[in-house]
Amino acid sequence: MSSIEFGRQVIRAEVDALVNLAKLLDANFDKAVEMILACKGNVVITGVGKPWLVGQKISATMASTGTPSISLHPTEAAHGDLGRIRESDIVIAMSNSGSSEEVVRLLPIVKRIGAPIIGITGNLQSDLARHSDVVLNLGKVDEACPLKLAPSASTTTMMALGDALALAVMERRGFAKEDYALYHPGGALGRSLMKIEDLMRPLDKTAVVKQSAPVKEALRTMNDQASGLACVVDDKGMLLGVFSEGDLKRLLIKDDARIGKTIGDVMTTPGIRLKPGTLSGEALHIIETKRRAEFPVVDDKGKLLGHLQLKDLVKASIV
Repeated sequence: MSSIEFGRQVIRAEVDALVNLAKLLDANFDKAVEMILACKGNVVITGVGKPWLVGQKISATMASTGTPSISLHPTEAAHGDLGRIRESDIVIAMSNSGSSEEVVRLLPIVKRIGAPIIGITGNLQSDLARHSDVVLNLGKVDEACPLKLAPSASTTTMMALGDALALAVMERRGFAKEDYALYHPGGALGRSLMKIEDLMRPLDKTAVVKQSAPVKEALRTMNDQASGLACVVDDKGMLLGVFSEGDLKRLLIKDDARIGKTIGDVMTTPGIRLKPGTLSGEALHIIETKRRAEFPVVDDKGKLLGHLQLKDLVKASIV
């Protein structure tokens, strides 16, 4: 058999294991989701060997999607780290065989602490299954390894089941893009989910003029604020329109005599405006689509709050 064909065989074996896992989800999965939603502490995930590595990933997924979680190695737990587990926590213990000694010996102690246990195993008759409050069944998994020994299909199903659990809890919490951004401020995705009010320039850094102001005054204000956009407001601060460097160019090309007019005579109205709550990624799309580098930001009633420049998005590494 060629390496390519063998590789395909491995992938098909893991796909088959996942298809079977999907069929095994039952009421216990709902119970596990409800337990995690009701948890007042951390979801503590433990396992040994490959399940330990899988558990770290599942714990990270939970933490990044709104479920406080830590991973705890059973060997370290037996040497004092059991102090990390509290009665308000939930322990997810993972072992395909359900008989991993390092995991099983922790279970009676966890019971004494009072933390409920969710067991993930492929053996419903195992010690892990018997000690768990809820058991999530991996089913009988044939490893993709040619010796049928090295964890492969079993760790794939374990990972998928952990993801299903974490994301089902996320969905039930109503975890939104804004929440995701809160936990991912350093990544490109998280930055694109920042809200524009976290990046925009406030009113005192915005070129603002009244409708009756001469065009030259608007230009002077734009120069003072190092801005290519003047926001035209009424006496109550409501945005009436905007005047940009592009408007100035068009004005001079069309009729340079109008440079002496008031800004109200030549402004663009109503003009495109952004509102608080707009995600920075959405603002960037508007900037790129409209080919303008600055936009005013107004509240729901149209009152001017400040403005956003393309360079603000560049500075925040959104672009």
